[in-house]
Amino acid sequence: MMPFGLKIAIINRAFRKRLDEKAAAMGLTSGQLRVLGSISRLEAAGVDEIHQNDLEQLEHVTHPAMTKMLQRLESKGFVRCEPSAQDRRYKKISCTESSAGIYRLILEQDEEVLSELCCNFTEEQKAEFSRMADMILKNIDSESSADV
Repeated sequence: MMPFGLKIAIINRAFRKRLDEKAAAMGLTSGQLRVLGSISRLEAAGVDEIHQNDLEQLEHVTHPAMTKMLQRLESKGFVRCEPSAQDRRYKKISCTESSAGIYRLILEQDEEVLSELCCNFTEEQKAEFSRMADMILKNIDSESSADV
């Protein structure tokens, strides 16, 4: 019997590989595309200012890792980083015109990959799988906040 952690790792690699292929067509890595999607989604939700620390918490990455990712996204013309009007210690991060609303494309790509990987699932099984993944993520978030 294969250990559960190994199963998750294999699923993660397969999912990431397919998303990497889609992101590469746009000149991005899957990680960069995911961060860009988060920025785009937050803007669409009406968040006034998005700061680097917001993205670090959302993506569960370190400050240096997010700094590099944002620098790359800015150099490729996908995001703008400018001084915050609310607090000069922070930079306001926003999508450029070329990447605004990109979260919709990412959702479509994510659904395509999920459909490929779950092609033998019924709709009910897909919904249950998603619900269970949400529960695991909630547990992870609970643990993370308890560690603070």
